[in-house]
Amino acid sequence: MTKILIKNGRVIDPQAGIDGLRDILLENGKVSRLGGHLSSPGAKIIEAKGMLVMPGLIDMHVHLRDPGRPDKETIASGTRAAALGGFTSICCMANTSPVMDNPAVVEYVLAKARQEGVVNVYPIAAVTKGLKGEEFAEMGRCAREGAIAFSDDGRPVMSAAMMRKALEYAKQFDKPIISHCEDINLSAGGSMNEGRVSTEIGLPGIPALAEEVMVARDIMMAKEYGRVHIAHVSTAGSVKLIKQAKQAGADISCETCPHYFSLTDEAIRSYDTAAKVNPPLRTKSDQQAIIKALKIGIIDVIATDHAPHTEEDKNVEFNLAATGLVGLETALALVLTRLVAKKTLTLKQLVERMSSNPAKILRFSHKGTLKPGSDADVIIVDPKAEWVVDEKKFASKGRNTPFKGWKLTGKVVHTIVGGSIVVKDGKLT
Repeated sequence: MTKILIKNGRVIDPQAGIDGLRDILLENGKVSRLGGHLSSPGAKIIEAKGMLVMPGLIDMHVHLRDPGRPDKETIASGTRAAALGGFTSICCMANTSPVMDNPAVVEYVLAKARQEGVVNVYPIAAVTKGLKGEEFAEMGRCAREGAIAFSDDGRPVMSAAMMRKALEYAKQFDKPIISHCEDINLSAGGSMNEGRVSTEIGLPGIPALAEEVMVARDIMMAKEYGRVHIAHVSTAGSVKLIKQAKQAGADISCETCPHYFSLTDEAIRSYDTAAKVNPPLRTKSDQQAIIKALKIGIIDVIATDHAPHTEEDKNVEFNLAATGLVGLETALALVLTRLVAKKTLTLKQLVERMSSNPAKILRFSHKGTLKPGSDADVIIVDPKAEWVVDEKKFASKGRNTPFKGWKLTGKVVHTIVGGSIVVKDGKLT
């Protein structure tokens, strides 16, 4: 395996307590040395002057659509989109076709990822068979096959009794349940946030309470029964509940997504179905609460909830359109542009929210850091590069982004996965 020596970059690694100019030597798929003025005969030199050098990003929430919908995404296209966005590890949700509710599908995803993926792929298995919430999936066997968490994402586990048993069972494997917090009795029939905008433009609403009721239930469950990670937090009420639960010592973590701090329900005024997501885009005050929670650490993780759809799924009237947007190729630049440039987050906090915290939650002991001995998953980012989002140039098969035409700052120059360069000079190798 090629030795790679990254020279003169600004290395940011909160776990190692580093923010400064360093050289990094990568050997045999691992970080070998970190220091000043390193040299290594025969190493491939990457000059990183003026660049940020960070641990590869880890996305806890991706929909790869494989098996079942290769027209929407494949492991090949999804992992290439991830690499271009700076993600060296992605965790794929269970709502495939067939559902990832048995070890055979977990095995299929891992084998396919080894065959055609360019970044690390970690399957998240279902909690219930067919995501129906009626009987348990083969959780233990899925864990043994390589599932790193359990989730019915896309649908909630509505039964509190089932959620309790799932948490107790997952606890035996030290795996979190990733909870899609939605009371479907409250959200039924809605297609956007319930509020002033939905009333003015005549679309049926989903109240914030549909999320918050389930967040409240699941944090109470976590206090008693096991580890909960709350997906895609979108409301001020959810933030308040999570803050109180963390202060009380509940074993919970949570994530939000770039669209919740970059957009509000005002983006729906034009009936742009690319902005139709679940949970829906919320109000300005919700957005401000999300941003503050990211800043002070109530929200642990920024994930993408990358959800590619075909044009046919999206190019219909708003109420009938599929929910979800593609996020792998824009997430890092949105964080740099919307949060870091405005001094809401530091670069250290960016790395924590997008790499080291996901690694801790998922028990990835050799990722999320650049300490010697850790996996050689590294990204080099030009923090000053400006670019315009053009969905036609995405590696993802999905084109459903509400950010098309946005001018963003910050571009991934190199992505290195396990010591192999998969993105060089901003292009896939």
